[in-house]
Amino acid sequence: MAGHVTNKSVIVTGAGGGFGRLTSERLAALGARLTCADVNGEAAEATAAAIREAGGQAIGVAADVAKIEDMRAVAQAAVEAYGAIDVLVNNAGTMPLAFLADHENAYAAWSRCIDINFKGVMNGVVAVHDQMIAQGRGHVVNVSSIYGNFATAGAAIYGATKAAVDYFSGALRHESRGKIKVTVVKPTGVPGTGLGSTVVNPMASSGIVGQNVGEFYADLQRMKGPDAAQGGALDPEDIGYLILAPEHIADAIVHVIDQPWGVSISDVTVRASADHYVR
Repeated sequence: MAGHVTNKSVIVTGAGGGFGRLTSERLAALGARLTCADVNGEAAEATAAAIREAGGQAIGVAADVAKIEDMRAVAQAAVEAYGAIDVLVNNAGTMPLAFLADHENAYAAWSRCIDINFKGVMNGVVAVHDQMIAQGRGHVVNVSSIYGNFATAGAAIYGATKAAVDYFSGALRHESRGKIKVTVVKPTGVPGTGLGSTVVNPMASSGIVGQNVGEFYADLQRMKGPDAAQGGALDPEDIGYLILAPEHIADAIVHVIDQPWGVSISDVTVRASADHYVR
């Protein structure tokens, strides 16, 4: 690591598990001071407690990113604890993949998706913006998705929220040039996180794999059996690596933060080298 993480005050949303917890722990191990926010306050505090037990600095804050007052409270807590907000990682998200014909079952989840995936990002930025401008520098890292790149069957709502995050990030980058760095991190499929549990219709994932759909579902079945490791599918050191593990996303987030203030890595897509995703 380059040594640019030490002493940075970093807010991570969705820090109670998945990418958020891994990212928080990795940043803290490099000397960052963490504000771990999660809608599950106990999970947020568990992440913070684990960091403190390992010798790092962290506080846990219960917050629903869909509520601006909660995100303002998170920002205030970070300033009170550390005197600054250097980095915001907008990580909290949900992925209710479903076809539009599934609307009876999916509508509530879609509405929540808009609140978390887009309004949550907006609320996070609004909550930290003035503090970062007053400091003269800051860094916003927005976790998006390859689903935001193109319209895809089965992801009308989820993909739209991620496309909105991409557009919003670009506008923020233009408006805050020279004061706030903006990075968009786009994972491909990462089944080893809680996001999979928010999918409404598993068949809706077929749109993102296009012509690879047959092989995709065959490999998913193989992953459940004794031949799961065949062809290096589970080995990140192998070119045949098939299913991205969450820690690789966390490492990418840490990497974009671990840069000099004058260097901005603006867009990153992280994928397993042999994955099936076509976008």
